[in-house]
Amino acid sequence: CVKHLEALHTFTAALATMLGATLGGLFLWRSIRTQKRKALKGPASAEPVQAQLEADVTASQPAGRETTAPPQTQTLLRVHSLLEVPPVIVSTPGDWETLWPGFQKDLSVYPVLGLDCEWVSVKGKASAVSLLQLATFSGRCVLVRLLTFRNARLPLPEGLVGVLSDPRVLKVGVGCYEDGKRLAQDHGLTLSSTVDLRYLALRQRQAVLNNGLSLKSLAADLLNVTLDKSLELRCSDWEADVLTREQMVYAAHDAQISVALFFHLLGMNTAEGDSTFVQLASCCQGLVDVPFRARYNGEGEEGERKRRSRKSTVESPESGDQQVPDPRRNKRKPLGVGYSARKSPLYDNCFLHAPDGQPLCTCDKKKAKWYLEKGIGELLSEDPFVVRLLFEPSGRPDSQKDYYLTAKENVCVVCGKTDSYIRKNIVPHEYRRHFPPEMKDHNSHDILLLCTSCHAASNVHDGVLKQRLAEEHSAPQGCEEGIRLLEDADRRRVRSAARALLSASDGMPQTRKEELLTVIQSFFCNGQQEVTQDMLQRAAALETRIFNESYVPHGLKVVQVYAERGLRGLMDLERCWRQHFLTSMQPRHLPPLWSVSHNHDKYLRKYGEDLQIQLN
Repeated sequence: CVKHLEALHTFTAALATMLGATLGGLFLWRSIRTQKRKALKGPASAEPVQAQLEADVTASQPAGRETTAPPQTQTLLRVHSLLEVPPVIVSTPGDWETLWPGFQKDLSVYPVLGLDCEWVSVKGKASAVSLLQLATFSGRCVLVRLLTFRNARLPLPEGLVGVLSDPRVLKVGVGCYEDGKRLAQDHGLTLSSTVDLRYLALRQRQAVLNNGLSLKSLAADLLNVTLDKSLELRCSDWEADVLTREQMVYAAHDAQISVALFFHLLGMNTAEGDSTFVQLASCCQGLVDVPFRARYNGEGEEGERKRRSRKSTVESPESGDQQVPDPRRNKRKPLGVGYSARKSPLYDNCFLHAPDGQPLCTCDKKKAKWYLEKGIGELLSEDPFVVRLLFEPSGRPDSQKDYYLTAKENVCVVCGKTDSYIRKNIVPHEYRRHFPPEMKDHNSHDILLLCTSCHAASNVHDGVLKQRLAEEHSAPQGCEEGIRLLEDADRRRVRSAARALLSASDGMPQTRKEELLTVIQSFFCNGQQEVTQDMLQRAAALETRIFNESYVPHGLKVVQVYAERGLRGLMDLERCWRQHFLTSMQPRHLPPLWSVSHNHDKYLRKYGEDLQIQLN
C-alpha cells in the first residue's frame, strides 16, 4: 500500500511539472506575439516615429566609422513606420500654423521634403493643382488643399510659401521639377532645390532595370514596398469637398515614400548640425533643379508625371490626358517597349576580295551588288555572296585575323535573342562625333546589335558612366555650361505671375494679387506705371529662355579633356566605354575578334603618338 502511495505521489508531481511547463510556455508565446503585433502596427503619430528614427541612427552608426547603407530589414521597418503616420489636411491658415512648428523641428534635423501633387484633368485639359503633399523624414505629412485656399480667397501661409522657395531645403520626388512648373503656373508659387529620385537611382546603380523608374517601381524594387496605384484612386476626384481616407493615404504615401527613397539611395544614416544641408546637397551635385530626361521609358503607364489621376477619366472613355495611353487598355510594358526594332538584318555577310583573291572585308549585299552594277567587280559565289574587285583597293587588312573579315550573326550580343534588335553605339555618339576623322572613318567595330530590352538596360548603365565622367572632368550634364538655352529666373517669375493673374484673378486673395502685380510692375516699368491688360498679356507670353554664351556640350568637354593627352588619351576614352559595356552588360555573343583595344596599335603605327588632334 505504501509503495502504491509513493508511486501515486511521483506521478502527481510529474504531471504537475508538465502542466506548469506547458502553461509557462503558452504565457511566454502570448507575450512575444503581443509585442510583435505592437511593433508591426507602428506609431500613430509623428513624434514617436522621430524618436525611433533618431534611436536607430544613433545605434547603427559607430563612432569614427564611415556611413553605410542600413541593412535591408532595418530599412523596411523604418519605411513601414513612416507609412503608418497619418497625414493632416490643411485647408486654412490656422491648420498650417498648428502643425508648422513640428515641421520646422523636423527640417532642422534633415532639411528634406518629399513632395508630390495631384490634380484633375477633364477631356485632356489639366485643371489647376488641387493638392500638394509634403512629408518630412519622420513621416509627418501635410496635404495642402490649394484650391480650397483659392476658392475661399484665403492667402497661402507664409511658412508654406517660404519653405517651398527655400534653397536650403531639398524637395525630392519623381517629377518634382515638373510639379514646380505646375505650381508656379497655377498658384504663383516658387519651388526651388528639387531633386528627381530617378537621377539618384541611376547614379547610385540601384535602379532595378526590369521594372522601370516610376515611384511605384522604385518603392517595390528598392524598399520592397507596394504602393496602391489602382485606377480608382488615381482617377478619383481630387477637388471633392471632402477627401476619402483612401485618397488621403494614397496621396500621403507618395510623399512619404519619396523621403524614404531619398535616404535609401544616398545610404546616409547621420548628419551633424549645420553641415546637414551641405552634406545632403553634395550627394546631389549636378542634380538640383534639373528636369529628368531619359531616352528610355520602361515604365509604361507608370510614368509618374504622365499618369495623374483625373475624375473624368472614369466617367468617359474618350476623356483623360490625351498624351497618355489609357491605363485600362495598356498593361505594364516591359523594358525596351517603344524602341523601333530593325526590319532587316544588319549583317548580310557578303565578302569583298582584292583582284588577287585576298579577302578584304565583309559588307552588306546592297554594297556588294553596287560593285557589280558599276562593272568594277565580278561575282565569284552566290552562297556565300563573294565579289572580286576589278581594281586595286586603297587599303588591305594587316592580317587575315581581322575583325572586318569575320562573319557576324544577327543576334543580340548580350542575350542571343534573334529578333527585335537594333544597333547600339558602344561609344555614345555625343562623344564619338567630336573625335578626329582618323578615329571615325570606316569604323563599325563599336556598332553592335542588341535586342530592345538589352538596349534600354544598356542606356541606363551608360547614364551612370556619363555621370562619373561628368564629375571627374568637371563637365556636369545638368550644369549651365551644358545647356544651350538658360531659363531666366526673373523672367520666369514674371510670366508665372501674369499667368496666375489671368487664370485665377477672381478667386485670388487681394494681398496675393497685389504681390504678383508688383512683380510685373517692377519688371516692365520699375514700379512707375500701372499694370495694364496689354502688359499682362505680354508678360504671360514672355520668353524665359536666354542664350548661354558659355555653352559647351558635355560630350565635347569630356573629349577635350582626354584629347589633352593626344592620341593615347582618346584611345583611353574609347577603351573606357568598351570595357564599361563588357562589365555592365556581360555580353555572351560578341562577334569574334571584338576587342577593347581594337585598332589602337594600328593608330600608333599609322599616325604616331604625336598626331595633331583636331576635334570636331
